[in-house]
Amino acid sequence: MSETLLIVEDDIDLANGLITFLQSQGYACIFCNYLDKVDELWKKADLVILDRQFYDIDTINLLADWLAIKAIPVLILTAKVDINERVAGLDAGARDYITKPFSYNELLARIRANLRPLNQLEWCYQSLKLLPTQRKVFWNETPLVLTKTEFDLLALFVRAPGRVYTRDELLNEVWGYQHYPTTRTVDTHILQLRKKIPEITIESVRGVGYRLCT
Repeated sequence: MSETLLIVEDDIDLANGLITFLQSQGYACIFCNYLDKVDELWKKADLVILDRQFYDIDTINLLADWLAIKAIPVLILTAKVDINERVAGLDAGARDYITKPFSYNELLARIRANLRPLNQLEWCYQSLKLLPTQRKVFWNETPLVLTKTEFDLLALFVRAPGRVYTRDELLNEVWGYQHYPTTRTVDTHILQLRKKIPEITIESVRGVGYRLCT
């Protein structure tokens, strides 16, 4: 049975393009461009693609109420690129976000990542295998030795290959904002991961951050 995606979007052309693509990938889609219909349709969805600026309404102010109806992954579509705006969306309860304009393939990768159970017993990428509950990593079945921070950083990338993480996002997700001294901390740990697992490519995105190449 395919997962059902609820698309809450005020741009009908954009929504129609998303629906055509996502249905071709095997997903069932529900489209909603009226806020008074969201409560009813939310119950039927496994994941929500939510327009941040819905007409003149900032939907993150309504997100807590919707998540109280059913706690499902929410992926925000936004034209806001400021890091504080992104953090506000995540703090409001969204699982992920993607900025407009975006690649359909990147959106698909994020949907797949967010539909994966958080307690999944293993995560795989190429010949890399992570066992999150055991905190073990293997390359071609050979165990690798990583520090706690290196493991957490790698797990974040493996859960969403192709997603670009800013340094601030990585610091927040892995270290917590209250614990880090400078963004150079991220650069140092990325360098160590590259040395320990040279077979994978953690790419620098100039002026933004890092991503695990698909």
